[in-house]
Amino acid sequence: MDKHVAVLMGGWSAERDVSLRSGKACADALTRVGYRVTRIDVGRDIASVLATVRPDVALNVLHGRPGEDGTLQGLLEIVGIPYSHSGVLASSLAMQKDMAKAVLVGAGVPVPEGLVAHRLAAAKAHLLPPPYVIKPIAEGSSVGVFVVTAEHAHPPQELTRDDWAYGDRVIVEKYIAGKELTCAVMGEQALGVIEIVPTVRFYDYEAKYAPGGSRHLLPAPISPFVYQQVRELALGAHKALGCRGVSRADFRFDDRLEGTEGLVCLEVNTQPGMTETSLVPELAGHAGISFDELVRWMVEDASLNR
Repeated sequence: MDKHVAVLMGGWSAERDVSLRSGKACADALTRVGYRVTRIDVGRDIASVLATVRPDVALNVLHGRPGEDGTLQGLLEIVGIPYSHSGVLASSLAMQKDMAKAVLVGAGVPVPEGLVAHRLAAAKAHLLPPPYVIKPIAEGSSVGVFVVTAEHAHPPQELTRDDWAYGDRVIVEKYIAGKELTCAVMGEQALGVIEIVPTVRFYDYEAKYAPGGSRHLLPAPISPFVYQQVRELALGAHKALGCRGVSRADFRFDDRLEGTEGLVCLEVNTQPGMTETSLVPELAGHAGISFDELVRWMVEDASLNR
């Protein structure tokens, strides 16, 4: 196999370390199955690096900016290198959680109640009755997320810090009690559903990526009806945002409510993690797709005008 794949990883977002681990795992897999692989830790000089490397395909495993917000996708469109995952618009839209929620609501995908506020306003007073969640508009991996409960007399004052790195606009959302569920979409197919049981307070950055930070129950122990509804909503969200390739939708499910009344979509990840503890490889494996096969599929699915 003579196809030359540039594996794009690293970058400068808050999720850099996870991206490097995702990139290494994917590059190792592509080497095993016979591709010619160049590993690139993405910096501000990525355009000139790509001009020098001249790959046939780019496997984008950056998380956060600039790899997940449409910026890198636009560059790859300009230089004409086919790439994996979603295109410019879907990437940008999914990264802006407030805009993505508006699109999902229009497509009939339920989302939590909430509002957008300046971080200083969110730090000054409770904008919703506790419990509620505060999270940056455009970060992933639960970076900069706070769960505010009735025990908190004041909102988190970390929001006022001069070195706050996650933007001035935040989403304030009603906290949904219950189960944390996730479902991956691969092409036109929704895979299975995992319930994530954190061994810490909630499914934060550490729970996602530290060994033992969470337990994954696959298939999720929910009714067949709810299980199927999660799969349908994940595929519906993927299509509504215009995603391509692999995406992953995250849900909360309050199972105290009847049927699927307590089911809401939190967000769609257009560049889901590909580390050894990541959810998408686990879901693919459950569907009989090995890690190497999954990564090969992502390369062969790559295109322009996504």
